[in-house]
Amino acid sequence: MVGAILAGGASRRMGGRKATRAAAGRPLAAYPADALASVADVVAVVGKSRDDLPALEGVEVWDDEPVEPRHPAAGIAHALGRAGGRDILVCAADMPFVGEAECRSIAAAAAGDEGSLASAVLAAAGGEVEPLLGIYRADARDLLLRGAIEGEPTRSIAAALEPVVVELDQAALRSVNTPEALAAADRELRQPRSRT
Repeated sequence: MVGAILAGGASRRMGGRKATRAAAGRPLAAYPADALASVADVVAVVGKSRDDLPALEGVEVWDDEPVEPRHPAAGIAHALGRAGGRDILVCAADMPFVGEAECRSIAAAAAGDEGSLASAVLAAAGGEVEPLLGIYRADARDLLLRGAIEGEPTRSIAAALEPVVVELDQAALRSVNTPEALAAADRELRQPRSRT
């Protein structure tokens, strides 16, 4: 399996370069990188420009070209293309609270779904699917790319894949989208606790 950190967004609310912003002394993208590495053989950060991506030890950098469409589904489709037919476990770069336990739950659900081979196994909280945390299989690529080109919402594209859904704790699925959210994440991530 390949772990893909999605870092191709414009990050307007953050003021740009979200994946490289520091939280508790580390780039924001380093947290999902650690989580993905717990279940993936290869971890790559996927983005539109190398200048906007952090250099993380043991993490490959996959440029998601062309620049348009700038859409999460385009990044997922690009990662599927680079993964050479392997499944990819994606996590957005701005989700530092996703840990090993969440990744293992999704991977276990995907392993248990081998019989039906759904095109995706996605996280959810409170019944709402989170398309930026989950496993996508190679046969999802065309639908993802078409949806990105047509500008469909990512959740709608994911729903069209009829994914297997794994219910997780809402706290793990939080995104860091603003400077205020980053400051709060920085404080929380500095607290001593178990990150499994």
